[in-house]
Amino acid sequence: MTNAEAYDRGFAHLSSHTVGHLLAPARQSRARRLLDVGCGTGVVTAAALALGAEVTAVDSDPVMLELLARRHPYATIRRAALPELPFEDRGFDCVAGNFVINHVTDAPAALGELRRVLRPGGTLALSWWKSDEMTATSVFTEAIAASGVPYDPPARPFSAHDTPPLFTALLKGAGFREAAVEAVRWRHQVDVAAWWTDVVEVGGPRFGMIGFQPPEVVRRIRAEYARLAAPYERDGFPVCAYLARAVR
Repeated sequence: MTNAEAYDRGFAHLSSHTVGHLLAPARQSRARRLLDVGCGTGVVTAAALALGAEVTAVDSDPVMLELLARRHPYATIRRAALPELPFEDRGFDCVAGNFVINHVTDAPAALGELRRVLRPGGTLALSWWKSDEMTATSVFTEAIAASGVPYDPPARPFSAHDTPPLFTALLKGAGFREAAVEAVRWRHQVDVAAWWTDVVEVGGPRFGMIGFQPPEVVRRIRAEYARLAAPYERDGFPVCAYLARAVR
């Protein structure tokens, strides 16, 4: 389980930039029943509720869901994870997943499941990070390496599908129509000291190891992070995400 409060302060703020793009199909179609898959602490859920949608929010982390339930009592909240969802066929008008498809181990199976729960003509919108333009997190990887700490980052199964042509082909192979992928770039403006705290406190498979190091090692990594992050303090970290849309 993650530290939901730290996630909400840090990664949820970072990922909120894509919410408007992600919900564009729901706005255009006036989707009534929306599934927020991999909801986290609820940045998509909050925006979809504001549009007047009936939102069902799904995540695998009970701590995230508890925080979301306190904030959004009018959302239907279920604990579940791709590629298996506890919903009937064709039950949603729109599915939105903000930075969740890149965490699933079987992307083709996940897309098949998302197609199953969409009605014919329903829309799908998914986002994921462009890993080589993700300075906000790569600065941590670089800081660990510069500190001399042995580090074997977790494998990224989604890298087999993470370019626009590859993911477009995956969507078409899953039976979706009108598949398209676009890049969205922005600067993540944040206090770099607060960003360090929030990322390290979240834990998780990629950078949670920092918090388990001896204090002197943590200080060494943090010093390298401060050096590497300093050039971005004024204008923010440059980041890029891909946004995919398709129709069932």
